[in-house]
Amino acid sequence: METQTLQRGRLIDHLQLVVVDLDASRRFYEAVMKALDVPIGGSEADYFWVDELFVSTMDSAAAQGTPTGRSHIAFQAQDRAMVDAFHAAGLAAGGVDNGAPGERPYHPGYYAAFLIDPDGNNIEAVYHGEAQRSAPSVVINF
Repeated sequence: METQTLQRGRLIDHLQLVVVDLDASRRFYEAVMKALDVPIGGSEADYFWVDELFVSTMDSAAAQGTPTGRSHIAFQAQDRAMVDAFHAAGLAAGGVDNGAPGERPYHPGYYAAFLIDPDGNNIEAVYHGEAQRSAPSVVINF
């Protein structure tokens, strides 16, 4: 295995989606992640990854042979414009609108957009408004 640099220290360590059409999922996630300025990794035939999200076929070693189904995953955006770009890129890449960009009532400043990905998962981009972080993330090299 090649040397990797990972960022950890946020709430979620990793998620895996088991999908029916990996190519359609790759197109969708490449588009929305580009809008969020997050690189995609992996060129393997049966999976790819984005930060802590792994997307695989049912035949991959890590899958149990069944698509994940309807999951909700929220990605952090750096600002409102990035949420808007996520929504537009996802629609252009085959996603289905599940909530146009706008403020939500969860807390003041919560600005989000929702898309349904090619396998029916509810994918969100959210900007929580102006906030101060102690660190953007924890970088791990191994």
